[in-house]
Amino acid sequence: TIRVQFEGKREFLNPMGVVQGGFVAAMLDDTLGPALVCTLPPGHFAPTIELKVNFIKPAPLGVLIGEGRLVARGGTIAFLAGELRTGGGELVATATATARIVTTPPR
Repeated sequence: TIRVQFEGKREFLNPMGVVQGGFVAAMLDDTLGPALVCTLPPGHFAPTIELKVNFIKPAPLGVLIGEGRLVARGGTIAFLAGELRTGGGELVATATATARIVTTPPR
């Protein structure tokens, strides 16, 4: 499990005055991915191959907290889940993802 803090900024707002859903999805992707990557050995990475987001309520300006967890992991595929909440703990969105474990090319 991993906890990540984000900042909902004015630049992220849609015409309705709340954080645009694409930014919310990106925050969740950047929460779920590290929950897996921190378990991998050096030289491995896990790009997201599928991400599903459920928008529960509008994301406001300010602190947003992501919590992600590894649900299951095989040899090359992993399943992840998580939530994004306001700084006060209100649920904003949930997500599930599938990631593919790959070796990174040498640099």
